[in-house]
Amino acid sequence: MDGRGMANPMTRSRLAATIARERPEIPVPIDRLWEFALNLSWTWDRDARSLFKSIDLPLWRITRHNPVELLLQVKPERLAALAKNEGFLQRYEAVVSTVEHESTSEHTWFAQHYPEHVDKPIAYFCAEFGLHNSVPIYSGGLGVLAGDHCKAASDLGVPLVGVGLLYTRGYFDQALRLDGWQEDADETFDPARTALEPLSGPDGEPYLTSIVSSGRKVYVGAWRLRVGRVSIYLLDTDLEENDRADRELSHKLYAGGADLRLRQEGLLGIGGVRVLKALGIEPLAWHANEGHAAFMLVERVRQLVKGGVPLDEGVERVRASSVFTTHTPVPAGHDIFTRRQIREWAGSYWDELGDGNKLLMMGEHPELDGERFHMTAAGIRLSRRVNGVSERHGKVTRDIWHSLWKGRAVDDVPIGHVTNGVHLANWMNNEIMALLDRYLGKDWGHRLEESEMWEGILEIPDHGLWTVHQRLKIGLVDFMREEARRRWRDQWKEAAHLVGAGTLLSPFPLTIGFARRFAAYKRADLIFSDVERFLRLLSDPWRPVQLIFAGKAHPQDERGKEVLQAVYSHTREQRFEGRIAFLEDYGLHVAHRLVEGVDLWVNVPRVPLEASGTSGMKAALNGVPQLGTADGWWEEGFTGMNGWSIPPAPRDADDEQAREQADAADAEQLYRLLEEEVIPLFYDRDRTGIPVGWIQRMKASLITAAQQFTARRMVQDYARDYYVPSLLGTDGDDPPTV
Repeated sequence: MDGRGMANPMTRSRLAATIARERPEIPVPIDRLWEFALNLSWTWDRDARSLFKSIDLPLWRITRHNPVELLLQVKPERLAALAKNEGFLQRYEAVVSTVEHESTSEHTWFAQHYPEHVDKPIAYFCAEFGLHNSVPIYSGGLGVLAGDHCKAASDLGVPLVGVGLLYTRGYFDQALRLDGWQEDADETFDPARTALEPLSGPDGEPYLTSIVSSGRKVYVGAWRLRVGRVSIYLLDTDLEENDRADRELSHKLYAGGADLRLRQEGLLGIGGVRVLKALGIEPLAWHANEGHAAFMLVERVRQLVKGGVPLDEGVERVRASSVFTTHTPVPAGHDIFTRRQIREWAGSYWDELGDGNKLLMMGEHPELDGERFHMTAAGIRLSRRVNGVSERHGKVTRDIWHSLWKGRAVDDVPIGHVTNGVHLANWMNNEIMALLDRYLGKDWGHRLEESEMWEGILEIPDHGLWTVHQRLKIGLVDFMREEARRRWRDQWKEAAHLVGAGTLLSPFPLTIGFARRFAAYKRADLIFSDVERFLRLLSDPWRPVQLIFAGKAHPQDERGKEVLQAVYSHTREQRFEGRIAFLEDYGLHVAHRLVEGVDLWVNVPRVPLEASGTSGMKAALNGVPQLGTADGWWEEGFTGMNGWSIPPAPRDADDEQAREQADAADAEQLYRLLEEEVIPLFYDRDRTGIPVGWIQRMKASLITAAQQFTARRMVQDYARDYYVPSLLGTDGDDPPTV
């Protein structure tokens, strides 16, 4: 493929000019509001969020907490008044101070521990980034994890540079028919009303480089998204210079069949390396987050070979500086292409590798047809440091891939693990944070590594934590009613939709949350295994239970859509008394409301098919206990006091009858725990109406999540064990065989 390098890009394209014309004037005393809005660090800065919220509270809610949209819509006279308001100016100056402090990495964790590496970029490639609902270029856990990874890297001062794709039509908008069948529509959004900044070439071209895909030159543009100290560059082919078919490459996330996916992943990996080069960014360590990004490793080998480096040496040099993370716990869950597909797509590109067949062999799986190119196999072979995303997932990954190291025992396979974490300041509700201010000290955010500090949570008065939780729960119920009102106005025609949306829910019963991607193995329908038994739990007049579902099925996952439809059908059954709700179009905005507003989080995937499962961590940071199977993070995170764990049942993933038996055993344990432990504990109140025993579980949940399962700890693990060794090019274990 041909590359075109362009140095010193400018944020001056036709679209940039259009954006500038649309933005209204902001009074000089507060004119840095645009700067604050264009850096997503506000999403986890309490002072910045409070500042934007105070500009116009109803508009803040209408815009779904998008400060760019807020500033475009707010009345000029309101801004003029705020520019003279002493209280607002004081809050404004506090944000200015924070922004100035974060403009350098001088006092960060990374600078203190690895001062010699602070100016050495680390490239982080991922197919999706979940950063804010205003930029809907994510589908679920992988993207949200990548977003939290970048936010934590910013906090820590890790010199990370993100690379992904800008999907101008997002993932998809979800709408449910009255019968509960998921309908998928384009999720269009206007980049001019987000924090995205378009980049252009030195002479004003809307592209930075090019690749050749399926025999055509494809020009590649890019957008920058600032995430604190981290910049993410999102590639875009929707340019007038490109063929119509190539313009669609960056339209939708995970759309189409294998051919389109191959072209998108080639754009991400090959185009991403070239865009960084055009920007003058020269990473010394490279992280491919999942197999979608494996062509990034291939392109780097090609560039070395083209520069005169022998192929074998090029492979070793790329391996020495590369990290590969897999999130998939099943062999069938990885991207696999035929060699024919790759050759038709790549054309002469493979010839530039010297011995293209040898590099194609990097993607071979010993247990599959030799004519297949396995993206994860290539990622593993071309990276010296490989990891899964939880302790259990590390074991599963070693078992799946041990055949790449012929003659090695499974336990000796050099694949480690870094358990995922979630970004504390992004997922912990402001009211919970304010409570911690009172009892841990206002500087607790600067003492996150002090494990003993978190024990101070036990000193929070029970009534104080319970009062905050009840307010958040009422807020969730109000949010659901407002969402139902909006959809009734704009979309729904049948009253039955209103019941299914949760308008009959109350803020007082035990409320269970289940929000996931609707894949069959996640078993959203497990709790309905014995409908009559479950009905008795829901409709108990003295100890009622409510259940809120949310989530999307992949557009091509018919089985997932069937599970979703079956779950949704229960929301319309009168015998359940309106105690089951389904929140449509699950995304980051809805997720925040759910993880902070429910009483109990349920996660019951078939073991061992959940790589990590970070939603329970987010709930725990808000004092919400989890009930789940011993899989992913919960196997290592369950302490006995921070929730409930379903004991493992004998199972064989290759035997349908055994799976059914395991499902039945897990359902029985789920019902037993709810009936005998969970519900009684929630409704066991003291004379003031406080569930003392339940609150002990809430506190234990918060402590465990804050101590062990934050993105801060996760990125520190990556920095210490993966990034710095890659920056140094230090030796690792023996490479896989080819």
